[in-house]
Amino acid sequence: MTVVADKPRSKRKVRPAGRVASLRGGLTAWLGRPLADFHLLLAIFGMLTVLGLVMVLSASAPGQVASGVSAYSVFQKQLIYVCIGAVLFWLVLRFPLRRLRHLSTAAMGIGVLLLALVLTPLGDVRSGAQSWFTVGPISFQPIEAVKLALALWGAHVLVTKRALLGQYRHLLVPVVPVAMLVFALVMLQPDLGGTITLGVVLISLLWFVGAPMRLFGVIAGGAVAGAVVLAIGAAYRLQRVTSFLDPNADPQGAGLQARQAMFALAEGGFFGKGLAQGSSQWRYLPNVESDFIFAVIGEELGFVGCALVLALFGGLAWVGLRVASRNTDPWIRIVSATLTVWLVAQAAINIGYVVRLLPVTGITLPMISSGGTSIVMTMIVFGILANCARHEPDAVAALRSLGPGRVGGLLKLPAPEAYRPPPKRKPVRPSTPPRAPGRRTAQLPVVDERRMAGRSAPPSEYRRRETRRVNQSRSEQGRSTRGRGRYN
Repeated sequence: MTVVADKPRSKRKVRPAGRVASLRGGLTAWLGRPLADFHLLLAIFGMLTVLGLVMVLSASAPGQVASGVSAYSVFQKQLIYVCIGAVLFWLVLRFPLRRLRHLSTAAMGIGVLLLALVLTPLGDVRSGAQSWFTVGPISFQPIEAVKLALALWGAHVLVTKRALLGQYRHLLVPVVPVAMLVFALVMLQPDLGGTITLGVVLISLLWFVGAPMRLFGVIAGGAVAGAVVLAIGAAYRLQRVTSFLDPNADPQGAGLQARQAMFALAEGGFFGKGLAQGSSQWRYLPNVESDFIFAVIGEELGFVGCALVLALFGGLAWVGLRVASRNTDPWIRIVSATLTVWLVAQAAINIGYVVRLLPVTGITLPMISSGGTSIVMTMIVFGILANCARHEPDAVAALRSLGPGRVGGLLKLPAPEAYRPPPKRKPVRPSTPPRAPGRRTAQLPVVDERRMAGRSAPPSEYRRRETRRVNQSRSEQGRSTRGRGRYN
């Protein structure tokens, strides 16, 4: 009998993980780190800042040369404002968020006062709107600061009253009346773009605090009615609407910007013509370095440059909402989400009217368009968002246990404070407090019913027993008296 040896089983080949799977695993592990959101915000902030400076120089230099001035005049102003904004970004990044919340009420009051003062002779008129303060070589728009103040103060009020937000009077008052006052002051300038962004901030506050959907239906109806009234009330607004519906009706007038922007985007192709190689900035496209800078990006950097801008703002939306979802402080959650929606919505509106999806409103592209007040306030908003990212629970624990890290040590950032929920209010003491377990209550003094009971008082058990005892003793005495008389 022959024994046949079993053949050795062939081992299964273990396929190495693909590049896509390994990349996905590494990205997931990196995003799970405590300071991932903070580092992502810094990266988006830096890339948008560099891209904005490069595009402002490329878009403004040819027009300045054609005007007979220095090619770097607009770029130098933008660089100065970027340096100021970078310093404020660093200061806001170090500033305690609790103190910032406490200062929001004063900031809102000062902002409303500035909006009222800009309508006086102290204000300066530019491009048909009295919305500027000019002090020597420095000029700024108070509306940009009021947007931030409304976001901070509105979140503070709504979080303070969160236990009463089920009632409309607590949900709407005082945030909505103050916002309506600000809208009125801005429209008196008039500034339609500022009013739209303020509306975005207000709607974001109400959305993230959990307002009912029927309220947004009412707001949408009011916004449509207000837009119709504003469009009919001013000739230049009606002209913008008609040029949006048919730009070819007035190609050299109201429809010039829209047509030239589309030509610039079409000529850029996939990779673009290259920096400073476009033709739109040679006065073919008005406001090329501010309102329509996205058209220059499309012409000089092509589809790749436009996709990069969209990816950066899409990344900002994802990271900002992720910061809001990972925080435990309700004020930080509402503030970070509102500021994120504000910046992303402003970018979407600017890009929307450049590609002819929306009427022209004059809203700048955040971090990229030329504008001193806009770039400074946007950098401050990025500083607040980065500060909120450092206050995530995991980030607070890591920074307090492991130290500030390389970036925090380089920027000299202090350790963030952990969130402490507000103390619960003591309930109103009832008239008869419940008896605590294991604790003796004070005994009440014994009341002498024989003194306190009046003639009209109902007989108590004590009185009834006393009456029966007296009657019984009297009957016994009567029987004993009768017995003595009988036997004697």
